[in-house]
Amino acid sequence: MKKPVFALLASLFSGAVLAQAYPSKPIRIIIPFGAGSATDAVMRVLAPAVSATLGQQVVIDPKPGADGAISASEVARSAPDGYTLGVGSGGPLAAVPALRKNPPYDVVKDFTPITDIGRYTVFLFINASLPATNFQEFVALVKANPGKVAYGTGNPSGIVAWAQLNSLLGLDMLHVPYKTAPLVMPDLLANRVQALMDPPAVAISHVRDGKLRALATTLNRRSPLLPDVPTIHEAGVPQYTISNWMGLVGPAKLPREIVDRVNREFGAALRRPEVIEGLQKQAFMPNTSTPEQFAAFIQEQVQSYGSLLRAAGVKPD
Repeated sequence: MKKPVFALLASLFSGAVLAQAYPSKPIRIIIPFGAGSATDAVMRVLAPAVSATLGQQVVIDPKPGADGAISASEVARSAPDGYTLGVGSGGPLAAVPALRKNPPYDVVKDFTPITDIGRYTVFLFINASLPATNFQEFVALVKANPGKVAYGTGNPSGIVAWAQLNSLLGLDMLHVPYKTAPLVMPDLLANRVQALMDPPAVAISHVRDGKLRALATTLNRRSPLLPDVPTIHEAGVPQYTISNWMGLVGPAKLPREIVDRVNREFGAALRRPEVIEGLQKQAFMPNTSTPEQFAAFIQEQVQSYGSLLRAAGVKPD
């Protein structure tokens, strides 16, 4: 009878020691998009605050490519010791499984959800040379020119966002894919593509300069950055449901003590006034969760993305 008791006590003791000892060296957080992306900007606001409370440097490591699958695959293959974590978002965790017949990982089995981080504010931007000053005029322009108005995407979340919009409104547009979202901007400014859904960090200066127009935001409330721009629901598409989200995951079998520690420190960082201010400048809305809540959310998003892409006629390859 004593052995099970001793085993339980040993387990509890080792867990407590692990939680106290972690972290003893820098933590690497792999992100699925390149330097200069919205994800990179958000994490560089968060990293110093998390580093301060953990007592170790948090290193942001961009690994773009393959719709975020390169980044997610590296996280899935890493040791479950808490020193390699990854940003999980709708692209690699929800869209990749829906867009590929043989995805390189199992979202449920290969990752440990840690915490939600928040939502990007995304706008629909167009080149200002287009004869459309609002969302309704843009839709009319696209319908009058089937297959001619081009939109750029730099991540799978963009593919899903446009797939739902085009499906809901019956739009026939030309899709131009890019490796990352920042690569779309030069072509949007040059009118080689005419539209982009993206966070405003880079585009907002071009809106103020009159080179781009913001027609709608995909969030369910207006952004203080561009308060005159309506939500996509206000613009006449109440069925639109896509939100661009991000959270933190680790490899499978990450010890619960480490999960709880990282969850706690990220939650504390997201409540710090200087972090909130920095994220507001990136038009990012912070959100926290328990690991269980984030796990349930990811599974819901996987199902939702798959259903949306099937409804839009997008087939996995």
